[in-house]
Amino acid sequence: MPAKPNERQYRAMQVVLRSLPTDSEREKRIESDYYVEGYASTFNDPYVLWQDPWDGTEYREIISPDAFVETDMSDVIMQFDHCGDVLARMSNGTLIVEPDKHGLFIAADLSKSDSARKRFEEVDNGLVTRMSWAFTIGASEYDRDTHTTTITRVKKIYDVSAVSLPADPNTEISARNLLNGVIEQSRKELARRKAALLRAKACLAITNAKKGK
Repeated sequence: MPAKPNERQYRAMQVVLRSLPTDSEREKRIESDYYVEGYASTFNDPYVLWQDPWDGTEYREIISPDAFVETDMSDVIMQFDHCGDVLARMSNGTLIVEPDKHGLFIAADLSKSDSARKRFEEVDNGLVTRMSWAFTIGASEYDRDTHTTTITRVKKIYDVSAVSLPADPNTEISARNLLNGVIEQSRKELARRKAALLRAKACLAITNAKKGK
């Protein structure tokens, strides 16, 4: 079931945000002593979006490699936990956000403010290691058999954020909003199947009882 138009979604990913050591063989995308990089999302990598406490069903999500073809990334910003100070932004060249063969890559120069340098120290010391991103969905497909939503088009990216905890409460809220119709439909289908099974058992019991006579 598609999300409501322009409803902002949040996803906290189990991918690492890191700084690069000075002796690293990897090339920095932005020349800075306060450089960090990571992935806000990965492609074709199913993750649990939400688990229904009613029956334990896991609803999963996948980002299609083509999801960012027409995405509005005109001025994405980097924040901490999606709020507060702007740590970096695309319009002044301190932030790169772009899809590659692995996922949605980000690189940032966190040297331009006291708050940004503080966040760099937290990343560099391994205190903050995870990423999250805020976006709106342009199109998605749902597989009822596997309970998996595939995001086929991301309409707009608002921000990428370093996060203090891997599980962002905003993720839980937006996931529920996205899946409300799907969950209800799945529950109705499960209830229908249970009712049909009970009717079949009742009919079998009546047939056996008649044969016993």
